[in-house]
Amino acid sequence: MTEKRRRAERDGRRGEWIASLYLWLTGWRVVGRRVKTRKGEIDLVARRGRTVCFVEVKWRARAQDLDTAIDARRLRRVADAAALVAGRYAGPGDDQRIDVILVTPRRMPRRIVNAWQPGAF
Repeated sequence: MTEKRRRAERDGRRGEWIASLYLWLTGWRVVGRRVKTRKGEIDLVARRGRTVCFVEVKWRARAQDLDTAIDARRLRRVADAAALVAGRYAGPGDDQRIDVILVTPRRMPRRIVNAWQPGAF
């Protein structure tokens, strides 16, 4: 693994840790981390009450780079992966959604609630 890739991996894990702390502080319980499926990986799965949230976390060193960190292709991958594991985390009657948490140094995480809405892109 190259040094650049190693650094990106470290920063990504740091971003996921910050996002999980942010979720906890806002009343969510993280029930899954780096959930792998044949369609892709879900960074975090969180639950609060009857809502299960599949979370994509994006870390960028510069805040202005967060505006282009997520796109329809990445959200589609998360949605496809979430569909494969939803039964593992959500029960009958539970609401499910996909959120994005954007993380950059020295700023509060920014959360996009219900980021994936089929047909919105």
